[in-house]
Amino acid sequence: MNIGPLQVPGGWSKDALLAKAQLYVEQMQAFAHDDWRFVLWSTLALELLARAALAYISPTLLADPKDWNNTLHALGRAPKAAKFVPRSVDISQVVVRLQEIVPGFTPEIGGFVQAHIARRNEELHSGSSPLDGLKSSSWLPLYYRACQVLLTSIGETLETFVGQRTAQVAVEMIAASLDDSAKAVAKAISAHGSVWGAREAAEKLLAERQASIWATKQTGHRVKCPACGCDALLSGAPIDAPIRTLDGDEITEVQQKLPSKFECIACGLKISGLPQLTACGLGDAYKTTSIYDAAEYYAPDDDYSGFEPDNNEP
Repeated sequence: MNIGPLQVPGGWSKDALLAKAQLYVEQMQAFAHDDWRFVLWSTLALELLARAALAYISPTLLADPKDWNNTLHALGRAPKAAKFVPRSVDISQVVVRLQEIVPGFTPEIGGFVQAHIARRNEELHSGSSPLDGLKSSSWLPLYYRACQVLLTSIGETLETFVGQRTAQVAVEMIAASLDDSAKAVAKAISAHGSVWGAREAAEKLLAERQASIWATKQTGHRVKCPACGCDALLSGAPIDAPIRTLDGDEITEVQQKLPSKFECIACGLKISGLPQLTACGLGDAYKTTSIYDAAEYYAPDDDYSGFEPDNNEP
């Protein structure tokens, strides 16, 4: 009788878990960074990626040790136990094992993974909504760091997992979150806040009104200045292609952008660079919305190049 190992069960194989994680990432990327569904799908993808990394080492590491039949199942053999349903370890044990085995999977990353998935469980099993309103800058850079470490451990890359454009943005976010020099921006904010506080009330009121008008007319994302509290602007580059929807005769175009510059004309504060913006809580992606008339949007551009001016007036 052949009692050697059989094929790894599909649901516990690295390839199956990774493929499902990628499917969930695609669902995640269908939503904006500030959408709770973006966060929800991210938790599902992360757990499956963590399990894939463990399965890559050995599927037996996924087996719940409370029943040895789970290990037998992981080895590719069919347990004889009646009504057997294979059970894997919970995510906390997955994290503990990854921290012991995978280089770069630090306690910081492990703690984040557990906390991120705990938010998901609270979302699904209670009346509270911890995923709604969660600022992406508070979790997304560390999320991508965790994914990068796990993917590297199984010979994959962020680019193959999330796509080239998203991978570029992810690397930028990771670098920004690790840039300790960016923390010096707090001194600039404090200095501008002190100067602002010393100004006369009438002068501040005038500057506040001017800033509000300026921020309304300029192109960018309006936010409150961390130094003076007046209206100010963020500007940045697109994260992905715009999403267009047609409603009657109007086309609405929504695009996500990652901020790179901040300016407040009321107190004069200027901040450049994602690391600096992240350090002061202004590093979240934002959305721009443009509305067009459908007829004008799809109308071909008039091109009179190559034609001589019409001088045939009567």
